[in-house]
Amino acid sequence: MLRIFDIVLSILAIIPLSTVFVLLLVVGYVFNASPLFLQKRIGRNLNTFTLIKFRTMRKDTAHVATHLAAESSVTPFGRFLRRTKLDELPQLWNVLKGDMSLVGPRPCLESQQELIEARNKLNVFSVRPGITGLAQVNDIDMSTPELLAETDAKMIASFSVKQYFYLIFLTLTGKGAGDRIRK
Repeated sequence: MLRIFDIVLSILAIIPLSTVFVLLLVVGYVFNASPLFLQKRIGRNLNTFTLIKFRTMRKDTAHVATHLAAESSVTPFGRFLRRTKLDELPQLWNVLKGDMSLVGPRPCLESQQELIEARNKLNVFSVRPGITGLAQVNDIDMSTPELLAETDAKMIASFSVKQYFYLIFLTLTGKGAGDRIRK
């Protein structure tokens, strides 16, 4: 049932936002010469997939967890994208493909072994990762792997259609700041 909601809501978002998507691609190309950012992430059942986002950091920035990246890596346009959460827009394609859900644990990098182990112990990888989730709206990022895994497991254990829409609503109304960048 939630997969159907993911597909329908993604399509309903992509259609009206397609002009915004194209505009951000063009502006991103002007400022970065590479507007999209592709990165291998860990998904459901520990399978890897390629996550798509708008680029917010310089192209030469190392592929590390956001909380390990320097603030100076973020471009001025990237700050705008992060603040408005528009950098997440391309992930709607990941949702349509079935790699992700709109709501679920944020997908981690293959290099985040501490987080992978903590999530694996709590069976977090039994669900699709999401664009938003309980941890995101509560400002819990990947810098605290144990707390993040516990929050993800709590969300999964009490998951419902009502919670799915409530977390989407909280995200759309600006709750949560996303992953913090080190200063």
